[in-house]
Amino acid sequence: MKYGIVLFPSKKLQDIANSYRKRYDPNYALVPPHLTLKAAFEADEKEIGDIVKELRKIAKQVKPFKLSVYKFSSFAPVNNVIYLKVEPNPELTKLHELLHQGKFKEKPEYAFVPHITIGQNLSDDEHSDVLGRLKMLKIQHEETIDRFHILYQLENGSWTVYETFLLGEGRD
Repeated sequence: MKYGIVLFPSKKLQDIANSYRKRYDPNYALVPPHLTLKAAFEADEKEIGDIVKELRKIAKQVKPFKLSVYKFSSFAPVNNVIYLKVEPNPELTKLHELLHQGKFKEKPEYAFVPHITIGQNLSDDEHSDVLGRLKMLKIQHEETIDRFHILYQLENGSWTVYETFLLGEGRD
């Protein structure tokens, strides 16, 4: 089965992201707006039990943190993905790093750029037009993140929460 590890922003920020994703993200109906901490990976039933135990340990090592979104940006020219840029912070970086060592030792495909995708698979012209309009808008959003989730992919391609992990020492 395919799994992924993400954080979900508040409903308010999801609503902002979805106002764009509806039109510009073909995955709109498959997964809510999220920040990917660990890209999709395969695991069987035995492995997922061990992974969940490890995720509980990791969650206790990271304190809740501020998530700040401060602009629209893009991964062009590498690919035509438009996203809400999330300001990196030590706890978010620590969480990402812990999810890529030990039991999770495989190296990420890309450098960690915290973001929430709002558009992808756009033509060059559409990408340029949409990004140009969005860069003229101001966005300033801040919230506290106190949990992350492991998701699994259903047969229809959609993703659903397998388990949620609260951040912070001594929390369960």
